[in-house]
Order: sequence, then structure tokens, then C-alpha cells
Amino acid sequence: MNIIILGSGQVGSTVAHSLADEQNDITVVDIEPGPLQALQEQLDIRTVIGPASSPRVLEEAGAGNADLLLAATNSDETNMLACQVAHSLFRVPTLIARIRSSDYLAYPALFKEGGIPIDVMISPEQLVTRHIRLLIEYPSAIQVREFAGGRAVLVEIRAAAGSPAVGRSVGGLADRLPGVPFRVVAVYRGKAAVAIDGPTVIEADDDVFLVTVPDQIRRLASEFRELALPCRRVLIAGGGHVGMGLAQALEGAATVKVIEHNRARAEYLAEALDDAVVLNGDATDKSLLADEDIEKVDVFCALTNDDEDNIMAALMARRLGARRTIALINRPTYVELMADSAIDVVVAPQLITMGAILPHVRRGDVVVAHSLRGGVSEALEAVVHGDLKTSRVAGRTVAEVALPPTASFAAIVRGTKVMMASGETRIESDDHVILLLGDKRYLRDLEKIFQVDVLYL
Repeated sequence: MNIIILGSGQVGSTVAHSLADEQNDITVVDIEPGPLQALQEQLDIRTVIGPASSPRVLEEAGAGNADLLLAATNSDETNMLACQVAHSLFRVPTLIARIRSSDYLAYPALFKEGGIPIDVMISPEQLVTRHIRLLIEYPSAIQVREFAGGRAVLVEIRAAAGSPAVGRSVGGLADRLPGVPFRVVAVYRGKAAVAIDGPTVIEADDDVFLVTVPDQIRRLASEFRELALPCRRVLIAGGGHVGMGLAQALEGAATVKVIEHNRARAEYLAEALDDAVVLNGDATDKSLLADEDIEKVDVFCALTNDDEDNIMAALMARRLGARRTIALINRPTYVELMADSAIDVVVAPQLITMGAILPHVRRGDVVVAHSLRGGVSEALEAVVHGDLKTSRVAGRTVAEVALPPTASFAAIVRGTKVMMASGETRIESDDHVILLLGDKRYLRDLEKIFQVDVLYL
């Protein structure tokens, strides 16, 4: 696939790194030569220096032959204009744009037929806010990823010593929970994946990935660790787009305080938020955290624009007694370093944003794709088409479908019904199947399985 990425910031560079490894032809455009040179030294891609919305620059980038254009600069206006130029002059088939401002997002009519030609709008801030909101709703989970419009979820939970699941086999766990719909799809011990056949025994500190339905998350979590109490007190460090959005989402359901270091922004937040308390100060200030009774806080969210501040604030909040800490970290090297730190959950915005982009570069009818384990693995939701003659999936049982190595079926969604996949489960056309792929090297093999024969109409 020929893909043009406009902007070499966090979103653009992350997408370039992910997709360049998948045999795509990538061209990255930016007005600054420095980041482009760094990308070109790391990846086998083309780069073009110039304004992202310039017809000449887009033509030089190969817009005439592009299959997809991702406009991910820091300017909403540049992204929208670039999509308009790419559509009007070059007829690029798929246009994805990063739109941050709520002033635009609040008026969807702008992007309907006859308006600005954007096929998919992504708002990293909204995606991250939703992700953190789920982590607060299910405080025992490391991450919660949604499928089929939220009817099914993938949950990552770390097994605690002494919990009922530790020392029990995967098969034994299923026997212990009759009637509870779930499937263990992966177990990681450190960085290594562990086989998940029936006899596999779960050990303390294993990261266990399960697919289930939302109303069973707490029941399953109680098998792996002491069930966390609902979050009633939330302290947010950083009043930017994410911090403000999270505060708005939590108002009414929890007592919310926001620490914002910029006085003008703090005054704006105080006016914009209904119930949340806004404090003008530094979230890394130990005395400020102590004054705000940090030891009584259920969850502390470090959501500033500075990775180092987020790390320091979260570590300090944890040391001072916050029950749970969540830190927003952009740099991939920092994400890896903090994985085994005292911070409970590290949120990497670029990986969350990838989930909104990946379905549009996947072959076959993939409607959801979540990047996992630092981009090494993926969880996908694909729609099945065809029949026994035209499809390698439709009309067959799960056991009859020859998946590539490291791939496994997790669940099947048929209408409003969610079924955990077993060998005898028969897959029908129009089913939404949820799969886990442990190693993206086999991605193309997996995509081919869900592509129908040319005879299928």
C-alpha cells in the first residue's frame, strides 16, 4: 500500500515505524528537515520537505498514486486543507485527518458529503481520554480494549501472589468459573509469551490477557488480584485536552481535582468545569500533594505534556500513598523503562492512536485493530464474508480454520450475541471475529485468510 503521512511528530513517526515494517511504501512530509532525516536513518521510507497542504509538495510525495493519506500535523487547519487538496487534485481514496479542536469536532456536518473530504477523523486526545476513563472504571485492569461497539472487551490483568488464579492452570480457571464467558488469549511472563494450552499454570506477576464481556470484568479481575474499590477520589495533574476531557467525563461520578501549573489555563478550567476543583500549582510539588491529602486519592493521573513531569509526579504520588497511579508517556523509550516501575499504568498515546488508523491499512474487512505489547502484537476484529466456496473462514468451525503461528480466535460476535471461541464453534458470514496475533510478522498471512475469493460478489 502507498501511504503518505503528513507530519513527523509523535503520531506520524509512530505510524511510520509501525507500517514501514509491514511492506508498505511510506512517504513522510514535514516542513522541518531534522525529524525527517532522523526517520530516514531508521526506516526504509521516502521523505519530502515542505508545507503539508501544498499541491506541489503533495504531488512530489506521490499523492497521484497514494492509497491512503494521513494528515497528522499539529495544525487542524493544515490537516483539513491537505485532505481537500489530496481529494480535489489527486483523488486519494482514503483520507484520515487528526482533528484536535472541539470547535471542529462539535460540527460533524462539516465533514459530511459535500463538506471537507475526510473519511476518518482521529482525535488522539479523545481516544486517550476514553482509554483512561475505562482504566478508572475497571481499576484492577492494566488496560481495557473494546470490540464490537463495546459488547466485547480485551482485558489485561497482572496476577498477584496469593490470588485464586495463581498456581491454577488455564483449564482449571475455566472450570472454576462455570457460566462466566471468557477466554484467556495470552499470558506474558516478563517479556516472553507463555503457551496457553489447558495445563499452563498461571504464576504471580504474569500479565494475563482475557476476552470477555464488560459486566464480567470485575468478576474475572477478582480471580487475579484483590478487587480494587471503585474510584471515588481522582486527582489529575495537567489541565490540557486530555486532563480537561477526563475531568469532564468523571464529574458527577467522582470527586475530581485538577492541578494546572499555568495560571491562565487554570482560570479557564475553573470556568469550564462544573464540579471539579482546579488548583494552580506544580504536580511535582510534594507539599502540594500532601496538602491535597494524596494518601486518600483512589487514582492519580499524570497527564501533562511533559513526560518527565508525569513520571516524577506519578512516582511521588505513589510514594505519598495514592492508591493507584496512571502516567501519560509519549516517548517509547520511557514507556519501556517505566513498564516495571512503581507506576501502576503507563499510557502510550501513540499506540492508542494506532488503533484508530490500523483498520484502514489492513487487508480484509478489519474494523478494529489494537496495537499491544509496544506494537509487537495486535488484537483485531474482522468481519467474515463469503461461504464455503469463496472463504477460508465462513461455514467452518474454529478448529477447521488454519491460522498462522501466534494467531488465535478469541470470540465471535453475531449480532448482539458474544460467544467465546471454541474448536466446535461454527463461523458464519457476517460474524465479527476477534483474534489475537502475537507476532506481527504473520500479519499478511492472517489477512489473506479473511480475504474472499474473486468469485465472491
